[in-house]
Amino acid sequence: MPGRVIGIYTACKGDKPELRDLAEVIAGKGIVGDRYFAGEGTFSEKLAGDRKSEITFIAAEEVDRFNRIQGSDLDYGDLRRNVITIDIDLNALVGKQFSIAGVVFEGIETCEPCTHLAKTVHKAVLPDMMNRAGLRAAVLTSGTLKVGDTVSLDQR
Repeated sequence: MPGRVIGIYTACKGDKPELRDLAEVIAGKGIVGDRYFAGEGTFSEKLAGDRKSEITFIAAEEVDRFNRIQGSDLDYGDLRRNVITIDIDLNALVGKQFSIAGVVFEGIETCEPCTHLAKTVHKAVLPDMMNRAGLRAAVLTSGTLKVGDTVSLDQR
């Protein structure tokens, strides 16, 4: 079964992430309506001009695993990643191009948890989500993502 999108989240500066059914993404910028698209994210100044702030992904299986081992009930959006996927190894996409509904992305690096996330979400995200907290990617082409879209590895 191919990987697919099961959730899309955006957040304005300081707000809780909001679940969306679809989102417009702009090449070189990110998701319209998200704090990093607007340059207002916690790390926007530090990441200015760096493509790894354009969009983030996290696997639902990793959030579910965290909840199971911690006895927690974090929502997928609580980890502050933009796109929630299922049935795809996101770490394997580092350095590769992949597409969702015709929108092309390039995996840049894993999206490791930070002390800010640990302070605001759950202290155990730092040790328990290392190498499991998602993927940072560049948006190479513009388009619309929807819940239910499939994720496919580009064979370029």
